[in-house]
Amino acid sequence: MSDENQNHDEPVIRDKRRIDPETGEVRQPEGAPAEGAPEAGGEATDAAAPVPADTDLDDDVLTVDDILNAAQAEVQEPSDEHLADLKRVTAEYANYRKRTEANREVERERAVGAAVAVLLPVLDDLDRAEKHGDLEGDAPFATIAAKLRAAVEKLGLTPFGEVGEPFDPQRHEAIFQQPSDEVEVDTVGDVVETGYLLGGTLLRAAKVVVKTPQ
Repeated sequence: MSDENQNHDEPVIRDKRRIDPETGEVRQPEGAPAEGAPEAGGEATDAAAPVPADTDLDDDVLTVDDILNAAQAEVQEPSDEHLADLKRVTAEYANYRKRTEANREVERERAVGAAVAVLLPVLDDLDRAEKHGDLEGDAPFATIAAKLRAAVEKLGLTPFGEVGEPFDPQRHEAIFQQPSDEVEVDTVGDVVETGYLLGGTLLRAAKVVVKTPQ
């Protein structure tokens, strides 16, 4: 039994540490030539030898500074192509803003118009009450009518249609024609229903009686 244990080889321990713990020097890998030793088929060279000043370097090699300087010069002195692109993008953005603002104004007028249109019959009733003299003085009804008219005017609603003004088929709707020798052109003789403008948009044409020349 003892003879059999003695026949086994003892384990071999290899120290692969890069730094020699006793000397503190860097160990050379096994089989590597010593520092400064000549390579196979050549003479010994100094790895730290400086490159002579007259050595020709590759002109195509660019450093980081070269790239940054070129980019900075491109920004400071843009080419004609870049200037043209910049002008085109600026013009497109300006047109986009104009279209957006115009569309926003149209949508605002449309929303306000939808809300104000509901109040038009109420305003018509106020006009009829005023013709009958129900809005005279400081009566509560007159005060309420004045506040309502002021509120819709703040929204951009403008009434139109007056007796004596020239008839305009773009703004007036003739519900009756009355020949008259008092006028030389078609003229509004009576306003049956007031017309309204919302900003620059015709919200409702005025219904009128037209006096026509005989």
